[in-house]
Amino acid sequence: MELGSQKLKFGVWEAGLVLAMLCLIGLGLASIYSATASQQTSYLAHNFMRQIYWAILGTILFLVTISLHPKFFEATAYLFYGLVLVALLAVLFVGRSGGGAARWLAIGGFRVQPSEWAKLATILALARFLADHHDAVNERKNLLIAAALGLMPMLLIFKQPDLGTSLVFIAIVPAMMFWAGVSPLILFLTFLPGITALASFQVWSFFLVMLILAVVLFLSQKGLLFSLLHAGLNILVGIVTPSLWNSLEPYQQKRVLAFVGLVKDPRGINYQVIQSKVAIGSGGLVGKGFLHGTQTQLRFLPEQHTDFIFSVIGEEFGFIGGLVVVALFVFLLVRGVQIAASTKHGFYSLASIGIVSLFFYHYFVNLGMVMGIMPVTGLPLPFISYGGSFLLTSMIGVGLLVNFAMHRQEY
Repeated sequence: MELGSQKLKFGVWEAGLVLAMLCLIGLGLASIYSATASQQTSYLAHNFMRQIYWAILGTILFLVTISLHPKFFEATAYLFYGLVLVALLAVLFVGRSGGGAARWLAIGGFRVQPSEWAKLATILALARFLADHHDAVNERKNLLIAAALGLMPMLLIFKQPDLGTSLVFIAIVPAMMFWAGVSPLILFLTFLPGITALASFQVWSFFLVMLILAVVLFLSQKGLLFSLLHAGLNILVGIVTPSLWNSLEPYQQKRVLAFVGLVKDPRGINYQVIQSKVAIGSGGLVGKGFLHGTQTQLRFLPEQHTDFIFSVIGEEFGFIGGLVVVALFVFLLVRGVQIAASTKHGFYSLASIGIVSLFFYHYFVNLGMVMGIMPVTGLPLPFISYGGSFLLTSMIGVGLLVNFAMHRQEY
């Protein structure tokens, strides 16, 4: 493939990236079919065909993504970001409800989830901003703007309310800022208030964080005023956190409390995790076989075709099936980091690391969630869980990685 005098190479590693994506989608389709096959008269029975349609549309968007020059995405990044913010605002007023939250917009006969598109839009907008200001990323004004680019969609999604999706931006923004060259000290001080908020529920953990902050500020030798400002900010966060906690929905509070062991609710919030661990554990080494998982076919586990899809894989394909999924994920992530490291253009590199951080966060949280070592946040498993908007944006994300790899020699 050529573009002017620039030769574009679609190599073995790019083909491997595409193959890994297609394998994950195939496993997802098989698992969705198994999870909904026994529901012939229900709404769930149609999810398998819907996911096929989304996969076909995603393939078209993937091909379009790799055919466009990556500078197109750089040029339109702010426009895309602005349109998504408008869509997120619209959700708050005219959005369709699901699971107690307004998350979808009805467009024709389709439902679109703007929060999923917001992740990709934020990555592209932040990559462009950081690339445009690569010589001054540590200036206070640029740090504030970069943080605001992630904070605006995060707050709008939190308002829906969708706590799990809003927390994704806490993984994306710091990773991209670090990759852009932001000082580790600045990153630590920027995102420490979030840690302080979590630590403020226990007196000893709050004082431990304050002690760590005092040591870091002392070693940084930034001066008394600088130290007092950051210490005061974190103390203020510790004071106001209880009121923010009270603003969460009751089910969100219960999820967090159940995760840290302060609430035992085996027939409520803990039920999903208990049944998920039973399903995965019963799969053994090679699983019970496709369409033969008892937990899956008897539908003991709610949402097994979406957030808890990995439990279906663990039960029916066993440890080996789960290991294959993890291996494909790891390959995708490692290859994404390699693309980010080898790409010479700042925007391409930063967008690549943003996409990798997005996938990593979803993989880490979802797999931890179904195994009971992370709170139930409602995050889907990329390429595998049922859902059109996230499948489309995930496939576009891989398309961008492939596109950037093909243009890795451009400045």
